[in-house]
Amino acid sequence: MASSLFTCGRQSCRARLFTTSAIVRKSTRLPSFAEIRAIKLKQYAEEIEKDSTLQELKKEATDARKNDLITPSGGLANRLIKSFLYGSPKTKLEVEQLEQSYSTTLMRGKYVHEVVTHKVIPDKALEYLDLVSEMYPMIAGDKNNEVHLVGSWRTLIGDMDTYVHIWEYKGYPGFHHTQNVVHANPKYIRYLERLRPLLRSRESDLAQEFSFWGGTAQPHHFGGIFELRTYDLQAGKLMEWEQHWRKGIECRRQVMEPVGAWFSQLGRLNRVYHLWQFADLEHRKISREKCWELPGWAETVHETIKLINTMESNILVPLKFSPLR
Repeated sequence: MASSLFTCGRQSCRARLFTTSAIVRKSTRLPSFAEIRAIKLKQYAEEIEKDSTLQELKKEATDARKNDLITPSGGLANRLIKSFLYGSPKTKLEVEQLEQSYSTTLMRGKYVHEVVTHKVIPDKALEYLDLVSEMYPMIAGDKNNEVHLVGSWRTLIGDMDTYVHIWEYKGYPGFHHTQNVVHANPKYIRYLERLRPLLRSRESDLAQEFSFWGGTAQPHHFGGIFELRTYDLQAGKLMEWEQHWRKGIECRRQVMEPVGAWFSQLGRLNRVYHLWQFADLEHRKISREKCWELPGWAETVHETIKLINTMESNILVPLKFSPLR
């Protein structure tokens, strides 16, 4: 379990096949930590320490600090810093293009993602779960719709009784087409009529993927928990945020499983979402600690923290029909 989370790479080259085959049954309990099996911490710690990539990076960082005493303006330290903070020549070119063209470089334009947040009345939670467990797989499985369900989750730590659903549309044309199709379906209209009395509030943001992330994760069943981090940035700072995270993501990839990163274009503006997956809370703790040992990460935190107005971290568990689990 732990090693699969740690070693799994990105799969952006694969076809996007978001499907769900969950059988709808009446819910008797809500998803909770009861479904999350704790990892064997000693075994995981040993595996992560043995990982050759991590050890190589730590050794290079140590050598870099030593070389800085002799050749502060060059040598391995200079190359290592450039490698981690600025990336390959290809990445440098992308940064230059970013400065020249915000719209074409900052985002991956193929997909539009909708982040839907439902805040449910507590004593209506089971009724709500039954309702979306029936409707959402039906929408995702309808080939007439130009949309895939990325995932659906319940919040366990953070804003309680809140459910998050992320949809992936085939661009804005796919969004409009899908909305037209579902709203023409009497079953969807009845679903909305039943949904509204169950909610305290609901929110929808349309967002684009960051180009540096490499694409939203493919459907998988790794198990464990998800962390949704939400950042409300200062107006006009999104491009600077992207430039720093483009460098920092290479550190994070070494020790944790990135799922997706998006920035809002409609809805609450200047908002950024990062979604990560962990075996459990201890796995999250260990992974974050290891990240600080990698060169470049401290710089990313130092440069991005001053761009944030507010930030929030919520721990989520997937619903049974969620393609990402």
